Amino acid sequence: MKYILIALSVLLAISATTLNMEKPTMELALLKYSGGGDWYANPTALPNLAEFCNEKLGTNFSDDYATVEAGSAELFNHPFVHMTGHGNVVFSDLEAENLRLYLMAGGFLHIDDNYGMDPFVRPAIKKVFPELEFKELPFSHPVYDQKYKFRKGLPKIHEHDDKPAQGFGLIWEGRLVCFYSYESDLGDGWEDRDVHRDSEEMRQKALQMGSNLIQFAFEQ
Repeated sequence: MKYILIALSVLLAISATTLNMEKPTMELALLKYSGGGDWYANPTALPNLAEFCNEKLGTNFSDDYATVEAGSAELFNHPFVHMTGHGNVVFSDLEAENLRLYLMAGGFLHIDDNYGMDPFVRPAIKKVFPELEFKELPFSHPVYDQKYKFRKGLPKIHEHDDKPAQGFGLIWEGRLVCFYSYESDLGDGWEDRDVHRDSEEMRQKALQMGSNLIQFAFEQ
């Protein structure tokens, strides 16, 4: 009986460990900001990206995501933060300083212009890093050369103004701390199929580029 109890205890311990290993260890985050812009756009985007990365990259993201404010200490619990919207963006002095500290400490911000955000997000980010300018990244940049290869740079998911898709970066002491996808609309491509009715080819390109961003952010 003694040995049976010991065996059962070991089995229970193994089962508990296995269950614990299966629990999500990471969570993607969405940045909440002030100014009236719809920071909450594309609600199905991050869960779909998390699922794609878990399948293709072997990550262990939760199928839900956190919502974090720019001035919150919670920001530092998430190595990858996504920001999107169509309109105005405002950071207070405290929020700008907190976001700056987060990025300098190793965090990564992906800004995805969901059409109409560009004239507002640029001055907002300038408040965070007044000494830096967004620079268009060359197609040879490692962000386009992770698991998936994008030899022509950022994929264009939605047409909008019929401008080419562009990927801009903020470089802090040699490290890419912020990637800004412009005229691409990656987040729309991450959403459920029936939201924007994008082709499966477009959705896959968007998800692949998103997974490249996450892979790059975690490995750089």
